[in-house]
Amino acid sequence: MFKPSLSRLRKVISIHNSFLPLYSFSSTPSFYVQQFNTGCLSEFAYYVESNGEAAIIDPLREVKSYIELAKSRNAKIKYVIETHFHADFVSGHLDLSKATGAKIVYGPEAKASFDLYSAKDGEELPLGNITLKALHTPGHTLESTCFLLQDENKKPHYVFTGDTLFLGGVGRPDLAVKDKETSKEDLAGYLYESLKNKIMPLDDNIIVYPAHGAGSSCGKGISKGTSSTLGEQKKSNYALQPMTKDQFIEIVANDLPTPPKYFFYDAKLNKSNYTNLDEVLQTNLKPVSIQQTKELVSKGAIIVDCREVKTCLKTGIIPGSAAISLSTPFAIWVGTLLKPEDTLIVLCEPGKEEEAIVRLTRVGFDNCAGYIQGGFDEWIKQNEPVEKIKALDSQKHLDAAKKDQQVTVLDVRNPSEWTVGIYHDSNRIPLAELEGRISELNKKRQYSHLVQVWYQSHYCLFPFEKKWV
Repeated sequence: MFKPSLSRLRKVISIHNSFLPLYSFSSTPSFYVQQFNTGCLSEFAYYVESNGEAAIIDPLREVKSYIELAKSRNAKIKYVIETHFHADFVSGHLDLSKATGAKIVYGPEAKASFDLYSAKDGEELPLGNITLKALHTPGHTLESTCFLLQDENKKPHYVFTGDTLFLGGVGRPDLAVKDKETSKEDLAGYLYESLKNKIMPLDDNIIVYPAHGAGSSCGKGISKGTSSTLGEQKKSNYALQPMTKDQFIEIVANDLPTPPKYFFYDAKLNKSNYTNLDEVLQTNLKPVSIQQTKELVSKGAIIVDCREVKTCLKTGIIPGSAAISLSTPFAIWVGTLLKPEDTLIVLCEPGKEEEAIVRLTRVGFDNCAGYIQGGFDEWIKQNEPVEKIKALDSQKHLDAAKKDQQVTVLDVRNPSEWTVGIYHDSNRIPLAELEGRISELNKKRQYSHLVQVWYQSHYCLFPFEKKWV
C-alpha cells in the first residue's frame, strides 16, 4: 500500500549537470568580457575588464575564480555589480567585496543591511576606458537593473540583462510580490514598460548576456544558449512580440511554475550580512561517524545521498534518506524538497564531499553537520539497515495499471513537460507541489511515478515515453 511520507518524497533523481563553471569570453582592444556558466544552477556570471580595472556581474558565492582571473590579468576588481537581489542562489558580493575592496553596486531602490552603492537610472560607471551604463528595468524585482557596456566612444556592445530579459523569455514577476502593495500583475506591467522603453530601443546588434539559461526557475520558456543578439530576441522571444500591455501581463503573469521553497529565503539572505563561505566550509566539511549519524538523525537530521542513480538502485539507500544525485541540478532539488533550516548529513562517493557541501552553500543550505565517514560501505560494514528501491519494467507496469484499478500512475513532471504528452489516466501533481498536495492522493491506492527524466520513488522507476500518450 502507498503510505505518503516526507521521506519518500525526498527520494529524487533528475538530469545531468556540471559542478565546475564553464567559461566563454570575447575581447576587443578596449575591453575583455568572460562569461562563467554554472550548469547546476543555470547561472551566468560575468567578468568585465578594461585598462586594468574589472567588474564582476552577478557573482556566484565561491569567489576564488574571479579573484584569480583578475590577478592573472594584472587587473584590480573595482565593482561587484548585482543586477538585482537574487532568489535562486546566494551571491558572492559580500565575500568578493571584502577580499578585494570592490564597491558593491545595485540599481535604484536597492536597500540592504550592508553598504552598497545604488546607481541611478542612466548613470555611467567608469571602468578603465569603457563605461557600464545602468538601465533601471523594474519588473522581475523593483530594483532590477540592466547594465549596458559602452566602449571609449560610447558605442554600446553588450547588455547584461540579469533576470529582466532571458533568451526566449523574461523574468517571472511573482517573486517580489508584497501583500497589498505590489501584485504580480503590477510587476508584469512594470516589466512591460522596462522592455518597451529601455531594452527594445537598443541597437539590434547588441549582444544580450542574461543571468540565467534554460533550466532556471526564474522565468518560463527560457531557451538554450548563453547569449544572443537583441535583434534575434526581438524576432524569437515571445515577450518581445507586438502586443498591448494588458496582453503582456496576461501572458507573463500566468501559468508560472511553483518557485522552489528556498527562493524567498535566499532573496532575504542576499540582503543581509550572511556568513563568509570559508567559515561555513570549516564548520560543515568534516567527517561524521556512523554512530554520530544515527544520533543526529534521531534528532531530526536528514541524510542527503549524493551518489549516482545506478549505485543507489544497486545497493539500496539508507532508510529515510533523501537521494538527490550530484548528477542532477543538485542544489535546486535540495532547495525544492528540503528546508534551509534542516540539519543535513552528506553521503557521497569518496572525494565528492567538498563538491556536495559547496553546492549546498550555493543555495544557502549552510546547516550541514558533515559527511558520513567511510560512506555507504561503512554503513554496510556496521550492519545498518538498508532500503531497496523497487524499479519496475515500464510497459509491463503500465499495462498492469490499466487492468488494476488500485494502481494509479502519478505524473510528477512539471506542467511544461506535459506538452510532450500525458498518460491518459494519471494523476498529475508536479514534484515540487507534492508534499503540500499529498492529501489529494487516495491512501488505499498504490502509486507509481511517471516522469520525463529519471526520478527515484519507493515503488518504481521509469520515464515518460511518447508511446504512452
